[in-house]
Amino acid sequence: MPRGQTLYTPGASPARRSVEQASARPLALLHQLPAWLPPLVAVALLITGLAVRGVVGAVALCLMAGLLAWLAFVSWPGLGSRGRLGRVLAIACVLAVAGWQASR
Repeated sequence: MPRGQTLYTPGASPARRSVEQASARPLALLHQLPAWLPPLVAVALLITGLAVRGVVGAVALCLMAGLLAWLAFVSWPGLGSRGRLGRVLAIACVLAVAGWQASR
């Protein structure tokens, strides 16, 4: 972790503390990867989800939504209401497109 930053939310509920502790290792791994790799994986999931019809595309989009939801949950306490709304809308849109893609 960069100096001066903490991974855990002060005064968090036991459930939140548990998720934050489980997320510590994957977040540390993401921090060590080249800066271009996580966005490239996210773009690949998004393009695959939009380009491939049926279940395969829906699964790629659901993986993308899961990644977005996990990152939103971890960053939630530090966000304002607009940031929270934006993340919820992004996840909802990706899941809606995944549902549409699954029905094609």
